[in-house]
Amino acid sequence: MNSRFEDIRPYNDSEVPLAIKRLVNNEYFPIIIKTLFPEKKIESYKKEILQIQTIKQFQADFMYPIINKIVDYSIKELTYSGIKELYLDNRRNMFISNHRDITLDSALLNIKLHQNQLDTCEITFGSNLMKGEIVIDIGKMNKMFRIIRGGNIRDFYKNSMDVSSYMRYAIQEKKQSVWIAQRNGRTKNGDDKTEMAVLKMFSLSSQKPFVDNLLELNITPISISYQYEPCDFLKTAELYVSSYQKYEKAPNEDLNSILTGIQQYKGKVHFAVTEPITKAELEYCDSFEKNEKFLQLAKIIDKRIYKNYQLFNTNYIAHDLLNKSYRYEAFYNPKEKAEFQDYMHQGLKEIEGEYLELENIFLKIYANPVDNIHK
Repeated sequence: MNSRFEDIRPYNDSEVPLAIKRLVNNEYFPIIIKTLFPEKKIESYKKEILQIQTIKQFQADFMYPIINKIVDYSIKELTYSGIKELYLDNRRNMFISNHRDITLDSALLNIKLHQNQLDTCEITFGSNLMKGEIVIDIGKMNKMFRIIRGGNIRDFYKNSMDVSSYMRYAIQEKKQSVWIAQRNGRTKNGDDKTEMAVLKMFSLSSQKPFVDNLLELNITPISISYQYEPCDFLKTAELYVSSYQKYEKAPNEDLNSILTGIQQYKGKVHFAVTEPITKAELEYCDSFEKNEKFLQLAKIIDKRIYKNYQLFNTNYIAHDLLNKSYRYEAFYNPKEKAEFQDYMHQGLKEIEGEYLELENIFLKIYANPVDNIHK
């Protein structure tokens, strides 16, 4: 493997045995297992895990049961579309997804790839999250590679170039699909929009013209929708504070968001793997000047995500409550509306702030997808 990628790449198979030993000897390992699998005996489970020798084994024997456990207790129904059509032409994909939950958005895709006997994809993971030996070992054995956050302009450009080069290398040479969020960080307000900076980063690793450059990556939008938004009240609180001052994250806030997103009840969840961006669409974008090319491509990706987004009763209820209307009452019943309002009131009363402002922010998180899908 190109040594240029040493600081960001996932582990390879030869690195797994030592990483597994570090994992089972980590002080947090028993806590994780007791929390997720209280029926397992730690020592016998350690012996079982120590038999793992490859990335594929690690995902199948360790990660897959964990994600399934999370799905079982926090998701009522998980549906998907577009998986079976993947890899038929032996190409790999640059999956670009709307981003609602730090860990589950990509994890749910990977378990469905696994269930359909398809190779799992590599996953971008922010350097702000990849801290601590156990997190790094689990992440890198789970095909996560690091995106370095922060730094000055020169560092930012170098880091973007390195990540772009690695992703192109993974898709074209390693024959590994890659998952990346459409923006830096999760969508907080329910209004999914692709950032041009992400698309520009894709192009940095090739000197080929715009169409040939991006066509090589097989850009494939993914749309994921949750009936109950992961971390909805945490997002509401952050947006409220941000409307008055610069938001500063509290210590361990990212970890709290990860744990909340995992544990919180999410109701029904759907994700759709959409059609890849076509040569004709890239040629259309290429007819524009400079940055406008990327702006047009972002719009095409957004439309794919909106078109394939599955609206739930919570989205329609929130839209009607926000607009004081009954426009979408055919999509929910009075009991469901009352339950959603009670859920909202119980959560918002725990947040410090002006209630009506908090309510408005909260409802928009759920209502914005309704407006987007009808654009």
